[in-house]
Amino acid sequence: MSNSIDTNSLLQQLRAMAQDAGIPESNAISPEVTPAADSVEFSKVLENSLQSVNERSAEAKQLRESFEAGNPNVELADVMIAAQKARISFEALTQVRNKMVAAYKEIMSMPL
Repeated sequence: MSNSIDTNSLLQQLRAMAQDAGIPESNAISPEVTPAADSVEFSKVLENSLQSVNERSAEAKQLRESFEAGNPNVELADVMIAAQKARISFEALTQVRNKMVAAYKEIMSMPL
């Protein structure tokens, strides 16, 4: 049994998880585009994803604090939805990290 990773399948799964988490689609490289044409730095894509997750968390915190302060314009449903979006975004980011660590470990275990 082989432990190979299908990169196209992995990329599709990551994009689906990001879309489910509400992370806007970036200008990432599509599977059909070669790295030489219109390449995007991986670090920038990762940085944008981290910023997006952080913004969702900050938004949820701000809504929660407004609700706790008694702001009549903030409803409990909005607070709960924002908190769930932040949680799902963080979980998706954690899954991406786990996949990256697994891929790194697989590459490091390859014989030269």
